[in-house]
Amino acid sequence: MPLSYRQPGVVFTDHHFSVPLDHDAPSGEQIELFAREAVAPGKDPEQLPWLVYLQGGPGFGANRFAGSGAWLPRALKEFRVLLLDQRGTGRSTPATRQTLPLRGGPREQADHLALLRSDSIVRDCEAIRPALTGGAPWTVLGQSFGGFCATRYLSSAPEGLAAALITGGLPSLDGHADDVYRAAYPRIARKVAAHYARYPMDVERAWRIAAHLREHEVVTDGGYRLTVEAFQSLGILLGGGDGSHRLHYLLENAFVRTPSGPALADAFLAEVHGLLSHAGHPLYALVHESIYAQDHRPTAWSAERVRAEFLAFDAERALTGDGPLLFTGETVHPWMFDADPALRPLREAADLLAARTDWAPLYDADSLARNEVPVAAAVYHDDMYVDTAHSLATAGTVRGLRTWVTDEFEHDGVRVGGDRVLDRLLALVRDEV
Repeated sequence: MPLSYRQPGVVFTDHHFSVPLDHDAPSGEQIELFAREAVAPGKDPEQLPWLVYLQGGPGFGANRFAGSGAWLPRALKEFRVLLLDQRGTGRSTPATRQTLPLRGGPREQADHLALLRSDSIVRDCEAIRPALTGGAPWTVLGQSFGGFCATRYLSSAPEGLAAALITGGLPSLDGHADDVYRAAYPRIARKVAAHYARYPMDVERAWRIAAHLREHEVVTDGGYRLTVEAFQSLGILLGGGDGSHRLHYLLENAFVRTPSGPALADAFLAEVHGLLSHAGHPLYALVHESIYAQDHRPTAWSAERVRAEFLAFDAERALTGDGPLLFTGETVHPWMFDADPALRPLREAADLLAARTDWAPLYDADSLARNEVPVAAAVYHDDMYVDTAHSLATAGTVRGLRTWVTDEFEHDGVRVGGDRVLDRLLALVRDEV
């Protein structure tokens, strides 16, 4: 029997399902999926339609709410919500440095990782939907990578959807990873410029930290090797609504005086470790570029290769006086698998995945052009994580899709303004605005 329990403003019920690891081999190995149902107290769940939340990432489990936070209170007004841990994340047969060796060597690990993309996630949803809804379609809310999954859902199994709500997650339908990152680096540079305009004192602070890292070997207490490139990757913060402020406060406390001279403070290094370590979400690094892989083309460490085309991100140029140090973000690089102890044992599997060429298409443009499912998407103006131009191009190919383009929020708008975002999308799919 499913286990139910209460938190303030919500009743949760835990669900466990068994699905094929490879849906093309349904009689083969089965994996476990975990999902947490949420219902408002006093409501009869049997009288409510289902809404399935697909988390961003890739590689993150569904939100662990302490009570009804973010967008959940608005959803609970009219839905029975399913918070799904996508395969490989959370409690759904997790894929980590500890568990992947159960698969065998690097080749077997890479083969397993290739089965953790949006196409398999959608087939998981369709496998469990009949047991929960009795066969009725449900609404999906996809944030970021969850929106990529929702777009795949519309392409391959629209009969399972009553509506699709997408926040910051309309993907390019046919762009290679190289196209994604060629669009990304200029966006990241704009976010860094805006940060330095807001906090001009951070130009010198960032330079000083990078110069220190160039001259000293620094390892956090958790074993993360903090190189100049790793420090630059803290720019991933700049894609969130409060990220610029968080980065500023982090930089201002970087150094302390010691008997041996200035050193990076333990408190700074502890916070940096928490921001950079992939221990809690290794799949973000492992499968990140493969979410763009299609049509038998390898990703081949795309972000690393494309970065070389943008010389402004070269730390050595900044350290020798040619411009400010630029941060990076929303990019995965091979050096991360040397720097991060949570990733080091998986470097060979990651290399094999980057070289893989047997990628099938993720989206069906013809099916999307015939779409009959009500769809609405929040597109965040100059979103650092997902290119606005790519999103709007895709929106124009999906029949009936309605967009809300806004600069009120950054990429995490559904977290910081969830009630307004969800209200707007629901109004759009219902033709109320």
